[in-house]
Amino acid sequence: MTRAAAPPIRDLLDLRGKTALVTGAAGGIGRGIARRLAEAGAAVGLHHRGGKEHAEETAQEIRKAGGRAVAVQAELTDAASVEAAVQRVTKELGPIDILVNNAARQTHALFEEMALDEWRSMLAANLDGVFIITKIVAAQMIGRGGGSVVNIASIEGLQPAPTHGHYAASKAGLIMYTRAAALQFGRHNIRVNAVSPGLIRRDGIETAWPEGVNRWMKAAPLGRMGEDEDVADAVLFLASPAARWITGANLVVDGGVTTTPAF
Repeated sequence: MTRAAAPPIRDLLDLRGKTALVTGAAGGIGRGIARRLAEAGAAVGLHHRGGKEHAEETAQEIRKAGGRAVAVQAELTDAASVEAAVQRVTKELGPIDILVNNAARQTHALFEEMALDEWRSMLAANLDGVFIITKIVAAQMIGRGGGSVVNIASIEGLQPAPTHGHYAASKAGLIMYTRAAALQFGRHNIRVNAVSPGLIRRDGIETAWPEGVNRWMKAAPLGRMGEDEDVADAVLFLASPAARWITGANLVVDGGVTTTPAF
């Protein structure tokens, strides 16, 4: 068996010549991921469901910096809508090498008060959508000799929070889907990994949820909330040649909060 050659250090995070599609890229973590992949040289498709203005703004920002980007709309639970978006990204930027499944839904409800439709809607958004777009993009990757998929899960897929049971169940399912997809797609040289973020700072969170932020700050060994870029850098690593022999992994990005004892 021929020894696999390691890329030069300077090329480990180099995505020049690659095309990435990031779902849920109109704002927050998705926007941060799209920006970071573009900085690494990738052409980036920014998917949005309803935030067209923000997605277009970020795509324009990437283009002004000398990169290539396009914003595309799709309902991820509708295969025809997803197929159209993938075709547009492929036509304008080239075949997709990197898929980042970031789009997700999160609501709050106690199980005893939760309607069945709410449960199903959460699983559809956070699991069905990932299955549909990954199947479509993977078919393209198989024909080209491989690619990389990164799924944005959550530390709540490892330990639940009150009123987040349906969200936690969907993210736990996503982590196992990641492992199963890594097993099944590996023979096609497609790597599938997950990133599980903790609490990520957003404007106004300290005012909107002071008790939660205070609990987090007391529990986090590194003493802060995460930033969009903290997650984006983990995605960049997993999508890059630096992670060429990593698949089926779940990289926890939470400032160490899940190491803190509960008692």
